[in-house]
Amino acid sequence: MSNTPSVKLPVTELNVVRKNQPAKVKIAESRIATLSSSPNIIRHITFDLGGSDLEGKFLSGQSIGVIPPVSGSEGKPESLRLYSISSPSDGEDGKGRFYSTTVKRLIAEHWETQDLYTGLCSNYLCKLREGDEVLVTGPSGKRFLLPDNYQDFKYVFFATGTGIAPFRGMIMDLVKRGHQNKMVLAFGSPYRTDLLYYPYFSELDKKIENFSYLSAVSREEPRANGQRPYVQSLIEDRADILEPVLKQSNTLIYICGIKGMETGIFRELGKKGLTEYFTFKKDIDSDPDKWDDEIMKKAIKPGDRMFLEVY
Repeated sequence: MSNTPSVKLPVTELNVVRKNQPAKVKIAESRIATLSSSPNIIRHITFDLGGSDLEGKFLSGQSIGVIPPVSGSEGKPESLRLYSISSPSDGEDGKGRFYSTTVKRLIAEHWETQDLYTGLCSNYLCKLREGDEVLVTGPSGKRFLLPDNYQDFKYVFFATGTGIAPFRGMIMDLVKRGHQNKMVLAFGSPYRTDLLYYPYFSELDKKIENFSYLSAVSREEPRANGQRPYVQSLIEDRADILEPVLKQSNTLIYICGIKGMETGIFRELGKKGLTEYFTFKKDIDSDPDKWDDEIMKKAIKPGDRMFLEVY
């Protein structure tokens, strides 16, 4: 559309610290990010980057690399894992020294063998305490960022689980900058106890007129039709808030969370005729209900006004 402003992404210095020469930094804080009764273990972990080459280098939306000491079975150095920064661009302290991430302990049973397995890096990080040292790299990520001309846009953020991490930082940035346009955070979780950073976002919803916080709790609160509500359900169930924003030509969509969540969001946007957020690589069925993961992979990709990061 001719009245759609161009997205001007910031130019940022990447990989200031690499895996072959990681920075050794300390844990400044590690606290539970869920409500205490949650069946999941998710921690808000803060790194003290003071005195390292990473101090002041991260933008909200970027990732920090963490190198666990060894792989459990073979004793070999492990590949680094990337974790989204959940802090604003100037850090938790406003001076670029302390940056946080949001980590879920992976503890699961293999569906076929019934063996219990744990995520090496997530469990390593979650057991670290204040003062412990950890090897880190970064920054990583050059597109999943707020634009330099952020004030020209409205924002809709879709998140599941720890995918809320970059949006905490981005929303904090926008609030600090006095952003006047509409911002909506749509968050999906299985239980109310897993509504991460709930006190901050629910309070912000009350205090700031141009910010709305929407949640979908899939295993506790069925929709009127009896189906489970997922984050994409909010496009229909909270159309009163989302539809007016999504129809604007200066709205940007950011999606972050578990891989596959984008399929449902794409379908719901398609049903509303909001296909300007996509780029179609080839002709597809006009019925969005028939858009499955395979069609998504082969025929649809995010357009200039959509930013996608799934894992």
